[in-house]
Formats: sequence, C-alpha cells, structure tokens
Amino acid sequence: MSAAVMPARFRPGWLLSLWVLAFMPLLLGLGWWQLERAEEKRQMQAVIDQAESAVPVPLHEAIRLSDPAWRPVHLEGRFDSQYIWLLDNRIRDGQAGVEVLQVFHDLPSGEQVLVNRGWLPWPDRRIAPQIDTPQGEQRLDAQMVAPSEAGFLQQNGSVSEAWPRLISSIELESMTDQADIELLPHVARLRSGSPAAFTLDWPALPMTASKHTGYAVQWFALALALLILFIWAGFRPEPDGDAKH
Repeated sequence: MSAAVMPARFRPGWLLSLWVLAFMPLLLGLGWWQLERAEEKRQMQAVIDQAESAVPVPLHEAIRLSDPAWRPVHLEGRFDSQYIWLLDNRIRDGQAGVEVLQVFHDLPSGEQVLVNRGWLPWPDRRIAPQIDTPQGEQRLDAQMVAPSEAGFLQQNGSVSEAWPRLISSIELESMTDQADIELLPHVARLRSGSPAAFTLDWPALPMTASKHTGYAVQWFALALALLILFIWAGFRPEPDGDAKH
C-alpha cells in the first residue's frame, strides 16, 4: 500500500525562502532599470528626430544654441590639409575601415570645427589609406553631434604620431592639443549630397528602446518563473512517513 498523502500546506523551506528573498528584488530591479533605460532612449530619439527635422542654419547660429547636438548646419570654408585623424575599427557590412576626421575652417563664423567626412575601407593595414583633401572653398551640409555620439567609443588612445593620425576614439581636448588649434566642442558629420563625403551610412544608437524593453521582459519572466517555483515547492505534498501498511 502506498504512503498516505498529507493535506497540502505552504511550507517552502527556509533555504528556498532565503534564495527567493535574495534574487526576487534583484530580478525586479533589473527589469525596472531596463524599462527606465528604454524610456531614456525614447526621449533621446525624440530629441534627435526633432533636431534633425529643423531647418539647417549656419555654424555661427548653431553654436549659439544651448545644445546644438543633432542640428543640421551649413558650413562654408576650407579643409585643413594637414590635420586629419582616422577613427579606427569602424565596421560597415562586415568590412573593417576608418572614419576620416578633418579640421575645417568655417569662414563666416571664424571657427575651426572637426568634420567627419565618412567611412573608408582599410583592407590592408600595411598600406596607409590615401586621403585627398578637397581644394578651394567648400559648401557643406552637415549635422552637429557630441563627441560621444560621433564614435560611440569610450576608450581613448592614439597609436600613431604621424599625420594622418590613427585614433581609437574622439577626444577633442587631446586632438586640440595635437593640432594646436582651438576646436569647437562638437563634431560636424557630413550629410548626403555634401562634396568631400565618403560613405555616410552613420550607425544608429548602440541600443534602441525596444531592445531595453526586451531585456526588461526577460528579467520579469525570470522573476515570474522564480515565484512559480517558490509556490510549487511550498505547496508540494509530502508523503506521510508514519503511515502504516
């Protein structure tokens, strides 16, 4: 005869209870944190969309704004043929390359701004890429971006002392010292149709709001699974060890 089954009572045990108390707040906290990040990205994207849809303005008007990031601008002046940086490890369609950053002297404003001319492939790193500087006065359509968005890199470092200079991230203060030229605190990256542009398929934000929301769903799902396990273990019937045969 099989052992009698006791009526179900909620007895999950102290070990499982401690485990749930330790991990449940962590899982829920990670889920809410991802939702907050998703909202931040939605707000950031809204700001970017609003700025990008604005009417382009000359550089001297853009730099008077409280935050000129993402604002379309007109540039008029000349490229500096000497001061060129190559932002390394830029990947397009699985191909390694660099983004070409060059000092531009904007005549109407009298300012020097770092212009990102776009991407070039660099298949053979034994041969330095050839960068041609457009001659004469240029009229460019560009977009102002903060240095952090210009490269989406956090580490800084220069691996070359010759010009063009190879760098791993955009650090305007260091680049100002290298060129001994006062640069604006924003980078202007060229827009489609601008002369002097290379490949301009600029990458989007490194992580969209939908990805953060997806991660939040995963954390909440793990929290729900933990709760279900806790309830199942607590109500699991136990055989009566004293039952007689």
